[in-house]
Amino acid sequence: MPNKITAATLLQMKQNGEKISQVTCYDYSTARIIDSAGINTVLVGDSLGMTMQGYENTLPVTIDEMIIYGRSVVRGCRNAFVIMDMPFMSYQISPQQALESAGRLIKETNAHAVKLEGGASVTGQIKAITDAGIPVCAHIGMTPQSVNAFGGFKVQGKGEENARRVLEDALSVQEAGAFMVVLECVPPKLAALITSKTSMITIGIGAGAGCDGQVLVYQDMLGMSGDFTPKFVKRFADIGSAMENAFREYDSEVRSGAFPAPENTYAKSDCSDEFLARLNEEY
Repeated sequence: MPNKITAATLLQMKQNGEKISQVTCYDYSTARIIDSAGINTVLVGDSLGMTMQGYENTLPVTIDEMIIYGRSVVRGCRNAFVIMDMPFMSYQISPQQALESAGRLIKETNAHAVKLEGGASVTGQIKAITDAGIPVCAHIGMTPQSVNAFGGFKVQGKGEENARRVLEDALSVQEAGAFMVVLECVPPKLAALITSKTSMITIGIGAGAGCDGQVLVYQDMLGMSGDFTPKFVKRFADIGSAMENAFREYDSEVRSGAFPAPENTYAKSDCSDEFLARLNEEY
């Protein structure tokens, strides 16, 4: 029987000192594999704008697109806790807009929580969503939707003033009701301090081992993202090269006629040679 992971399960894991695994996912087939592997939480990230759609950043992704991808992931996860990213401009305008967008994401995908970027500036949005009974994962530090304001993907929280700002953001989103927070590109000592100072689950990406858990984009960890690999990524397999080699071999065998071989056909169900000869004469 499935052992469904809930927000309460994850909070208990933090209290017990158990580390929490999280990866991104955007489709049913991959979700089934991730879920079978025992990953605790799955993030349907707006990173799909880059990994699945080929944009240079996450900004073009729409809420309708998130819902399409999210539905597929949820159907593939029997046990994992699924979190939906709220895309750019689906929550920034007002708490009411944020609530409506979060409601759509949960209602139309059957996911378990939403994630939005920002610290103190989005506490009103977080409170509106959590007051409606929807669990919220916050996201502070390097927030990709603010890439233009940051001038690129840069480490956040360096220096005393910036470190204080990131810590205050964490405390603010916790007070607003977030049960989890992603710390992206935050110095490890600061991330560990935030983890010890908050009751929220901290999920690190480029934030060191002191967080309660870690998240990676699955294409990055499997070597499917081309030559560039961010510093915080470890490649656990080179699936990209294996896929390319398989496609090359398939292409070669199709061109040579080696595929399909007799064992790849339904020869036993074929018509007799005599019947096919008659058809040839008739037509």
